[in-house]
Amino acid sequence: MNDSRPSLLVVDDEPELREVLAEYFGRHGLAVATAADAQQARQRIAEADVELVVLDINMPGENGLSLARWLRESRPRLGIVLLTAAGEPVDRVVGLEIGADDYVAKPFDLRELLARVRAVLRRASLVPPATDAAAAAAQPQVRFGRCLLLMDERRLLDAEGLEVPISSGEYDLLATFARAPNRALNRDQLMDMMHGRQWDVYDRSIDMRVMRLRRKIERNPDKPEVIKTVRNVGYMFVARTADAA
Repeated sequence: MNDSRPSLLVVDDEPELREVLAEYFGRHGLAVATAADAQQARQRIAEADVELVVLDINMPGENGLSLARWLRESRPRLGIVLLTAAGEPVDRVVGLEIGADDYVAKPFDLRELLARVRAVLRRASLVPPATDAAAAAAQPQVRFGRCLLLMDERRLLDAEGLEVPISSGEYDLLATFARAPNRALNRDQLMDMMHGRQWDVYDRSIDMRVMRLRRKIERNPDKPEVIKTVRNVGYMFVARTADAA
């Protein structure tokens, strides 16, 4: 993957599907590599820069959830889109909890999968949206408890100035809160502000991301002071805390 196109890795044990996705994504401006299993995927990741992985959950040997966990821990900025079997909400929740950016249920429409891949790539700043650029220009730094969010660099720093690894989805949620401080927002509002589209009723990605973020920015995640739960509504970012004073 030595060209300027966004680089994509498709990981699936079905050779026909790998071939179809490689051909389709290639026709739509992506540089595509494929892997038949987790072992091959690890090799591909080690050999070349990859911006996003389309990953099947149900594979023989090491499954997609295990690989996704390793990817998120080793490559925090990597985009991850999971392919799940229809009617498996538990797998979807687990996938989102370990840091996947999105999921698509099989069988899927190729156009929908491409749209979701492009959305994750945009959120990873490969194609920065105008709204993020405007927000960064107006408010390049926002303090979240003990941490500092650098919106122009999409980075989160701790109190010592060390980088805190966050996924593109976690950054997305932090930036959304930063643009709406001290305002109670329900899940639908947050999803719409981040993605501009509705997700299905089983999607608990907001809750999962909030849980992961609290572990990183709160002094006590069980008693959050920064991202508060508003009963019967949703969540609210408290712009000023003792840490920010």
